[in-house]
Amino acid sequence: MSCTDKDFITGRIPHRPPFLWLDRVLELTGESIRAEKTIPADLDIFTGHYPDYPLMPGVLLCEAVFQAGALLVGELLKSEQDRSGVPVLTRINGAKFKREVRPGDTIEIRAALKEQLGPAWFFKGSVRVGGKVAVQVEFACAMKT
Repeated sequence: MSCTDKDFITGRIPHRPPFLWLDRVLELTGESIRAEKTIPADLDIFTGHYPDYPLMPGVLLCEAVFQAGALLVGELLKSEQDRSGVPVLTRINGAKFKREVRPGDTIEIRAALKEQLGPAWFFKGSVRVGGKVAVQVEFACAMKT
């Protein structure tokens, strides 16, 4: 199975449409992930989030980064016998919003593992649009059963 496959993504994280914010994985190593999402112009969100100037909500851009981190955890744990549980967000540090993401944009999502302490995974992540940073955030997640 190619890591660009939707099944690859849904095989590693519990998220599903309409709350799946990753379309494809571009690169995956033991310590980082790079993925993409094309923001559909017809998302219902845009009818209420600045209808005359539609913007992708920053919290959902952060969610895309969190999902990328969870997918990386899922990939790192795929060979373990006891892979029960789901990765759950436990901490958000220093989110910075630098650029707008608009309907139709394709975003590049990155997450890099900084440290693992027991069941906790600490990450640094970002969203880029047009090659420029739109969001930066540090976060942590843990496996919950």
